[in-house]
Amino acid sequence: MAPRTNGTDRISATLAANRLGVGAVVYFVLSAAAPLTVVAGVVTTGYAVTGIIGLPIAFLAVGAVIAVFAVGYVAMARHMANAGAFYSYIAQGLGRPAGVGGAWVALTAYNALQVGLYGAFGAAAAPLLEQWLSLSLEWWLLGLIAWALVAALGLMRVDFNGTILAVLITAEIVVILLFNLADLVNPAAGGVATTATVFSPGALFAPGVGALLVIAVTGFVGFESSVVFSEESRDPRRTVPYATYISIAVIAGLYAFSSWAMTMAVGADRIVEFSQKNATETIFVLAADHLGATIVDIARVLFATSVFAAAVSFHNTTSRYIFALGRERVLPAYFGKTSARTGAPRSGSIAQSVLGFTVIVVFAVLGLDPVVDLFYKAGTLGGFGVLLLITATSLSVLRYFARNPGGENVWRRLIAPGVACVLLGVFSYLAVSNFTTLLGVPPDSALGWVLPGLYLVAAVGGLLWGLSLRGRNPEVYARIGLGAKAAAGDPATGPTPTATAGR
Repeated sequence: MAPRTNGTDRISATLAANRLGVGAVVYFVLSAAAPLTVVAGVVTTGYAVTGIIGLPIAFLAVGAVIAVFAVGYVAMARHMANAGAFYSYIAQGLGRPAGVGGAWVALTAYNALQVGLYGAFGAAAAPLLEQWLSLSLEWWLLGLIAWALVAALGLMRVDFNGTILAVLITAEIVVILLFNLADLVNPAAGGVATTATVFSPGALFAPGVGALLVIAVTGFVGFESSVVFSEESRDPRRTVPYATYISIAVIAGLYAFSSWAMTMAVGADRIVEFSQKNATETIFVLAADHLGATIVDIARVLFATSVFAAAVSFHNTTSRYIFALGRERVLPAYFGKTSARTGAPRSGSIAQSVLGFTVIVVFAVLGLDPVVDLFYKAGTLGGFGVLLLITATSLSVLRYFARNPGGENVWRRLIAPGVACVLLGVFSYLAVSNFTTLLGVPPDSALGWVLPGLYLVAAVGGLLWGLSLRGRNPEVYARIGLGAKAAAGDPATGPTPTATAGR
């Protein structure tokens, strides 16, 4: 599946520049956020697991916190364009060893998010094929079909990927809005008067709010990927901020509206019980009552394509992280190459595809559940990792601008990052303390500490690797976090930058 290297497809050390505008980056972000998957899965899970009706206001509150974080995040993006995003920001703010630790955490989180989606796709597509074509196929076979398509797309031009995602995401957002409209015009007894309570602070601050907030945070995972595509964007100083803020606004508004619309159709006093009974079938049950079987079938197809689109987006994000680390020689130089024909991070894409294939095969051989064991648990693990990363990045932004004010005003370099750091720190604490609830396992389950512990192992391992590079390979150490400028350290292109003392 790899591109030819016989002269028709040379290798390069840079990503293709000037290929993505604001709209394309927004679609990559929304694809990672997987709107229909979140509305069908995360929203209903939030109601069912926590028993709290304040999910609509939780989405708005989390969206506000993410928007405050984004102020410093995109301000820092104006000073550097790097496909490594979190990794490079942490390296520049907290030091190179910490940056490598962040990189290991990022690779763990994004790979978990990406490979988990193959389980969801197989589980979603299998009943459709059986219903329509009388084909009874195992989830893992369908997962491998999706894997092959994602692997192929990962080796193609990034703007081609963006076009496909734009079509898929537009279709699923239209369906979500259609479902919401049907819910609103078919309200339960009491109507707006009772469901308006889901936006009150009292609906949010109830026992179990920690799990609710973390569930809401998982709905935003992917917003940060706007910076990952900065090197491939047209005018990244403009594209990245616009794409980031538009994405956060769309995600927060769509999820708050959708979770509220469900309470309109069912009733605020019954939404928890209804979600517990129907789980991820909740929106389809409601749609069947209001819109008919044909629309439901279309929505089920779009649910599968929503998962596929998210897999494509996370594959692109993960492969660019691998590329960024290879370019700076934190990983072997093999991973720091792109296809000169397509501009895709070829080696990083192949590496991610190999991992995805291995996971599907292992889960199939062991007979594990594709939804609970692969999609849900891997997705929860990945979302938690991204929360840890944005928390560390908010602290990094503070440290970076303390040393390099760079013309940024006090709001962008101090107040917003400081507020975000405190609030995200609280979210991280709540995530750890409610992890068994998030997984849906007993409080004494070993998974409650084993899965979060993976990030501690990854962070410490990366930190030690960074310190090792400082001692035995100072030239590589000096490149950490430099992004495209790291290529200046290659003997063929120029001198190696000098490592900053104490970093």
